Amino acid sequence: MNTNHRIHHKCRHATRFTAMGLGMALFGLGQSSYAGPTITHGEQGSLTLNYELQIWMQKVDGSETVDTYDTFLRRNRITLMGQYNDYLGFYAQIEAGNDSKGGEDDKSTYYRDAYLTFDWSDAARVIVGRFKNTFSRENLEACLEPLTLDRSLISYTPFGGSRDTGVALWGNLADAALQYRLMMADGREDEDNVPKDNPRFTARIHYSAFDPEYSYGYRGTYLGSQHVLTIGAAYDHQADAVYANLPGREDPKDYSAWTVDLFYEQPTASGTFTFSSAYFEYSVDEALNGDTVLVDSAVPASAELEAYYVKAGYMLPGKVGPGRLQFFARHDSSDYNRNDNYYDNDLNAAGFNYYFNGQEVKLTVEYADVQYDEDHPTETSLKDYTQATVGLQMIF
Repeated sequence: MNTNHRIHHKCRHATRFTAMGLGMALFGLGQSSYAGPTITHGEQGSLTLNYELQIWMQKVDGSETVDTYDTFLRRNRITLMGQYNDYLGFYAQIEAGNDSKGGEDDKSTYYRDAYLTFDWSDAARVIVGRFKNTFSRENLEACLEPLTLDRSLISYTPFGGSRDTGVALWGNLADAALQYRLMMADGREDEDNVPKDNPRFTARIHYSAFDPEYSYGYRGTYLGSQHVLTIGAAYDHQADAVYANLPGREDPKDYSAWTVDLFYEQPTASGTFTFSSAYFEYSVDEALNGDTVLVDSAVPASAELEAYYVKAGYMLPGKVGPGRLQFFARHDSSDYNRNDNYYDNDLNAAGFNYYFNGQEVKLTVEYADVQYDEDHPTETSLKDYTQATVGLQMIF
């Protein structure tokens, strides 16, 4: 699901939505800002169909046997979204992502998202179901509207990943300059390996100094259509999520994480400048640093991580041929709290987006270089590599 939320009406001044306006708010929870065909049902109901496709051609050059070339469907989605009435909306997204990656054809299709929305006012909205968790800005940026090729793995939480199942209360205050979110979700669930089946709690807040970002999700770039400066912060927690001694089912540890982020985009007569950055800390109270015989191997290494990213972009002021040209670069740094340095790495990437028709038809080219602090002696995925990607996308 793309994370940019389609609320095109002036929601910061609205206390009650029309059916179509609320439909736009619903789209915004997970989709790009382009709506496909819409049909109406009764006096207030509506249903919109979207199709979204990203095709990637990727060449990876590594230190040993990881040299590969692959063409695959990075994202391949059908979305149904709409309104039951003036207050109640719904959303369902079917996904078959990464089809043909690594030779795995005929990828299984599944529901990536399915939820209901209840919008009483701009200050109080509720989401119930499976949807994007509300922790990091980059995870909440639209999948098909990023600044760079894709989001970084450091922006995904270790438990629940990009999505979780639960309920969220969120809304806009002070003419949408201030936004809050409170989410309670399942978090890590495993009746054998999780000490207690506790809920996961997430809180996020942001402040927008100029044009407000009043949707549930964000965009990686507004293509010069808005002047934005947004500062955000979030906290994530689940009690008793991991055993430090898994075989003995002893020494339960809490999971907690926090992040701060900044996004800035400035359109000028000489072009549009974009800057984005975030810092993350994830922790399970050093539960992964004990005896390897005792550690729960199902807990991802990112559960003990300090990391940050910095992204920047520049879009030329006018058209280049039939479309617009935007250059970008990013730097990621990941420091895992482990007894070895095999996971610690830095990524540097640069490339460009060519917008034939905004985000609806776009070509992206990116070259990335990943350097590990210490190459793993046997795992080729934990060795230095370079990666060149050409991506083509369409949104309908």
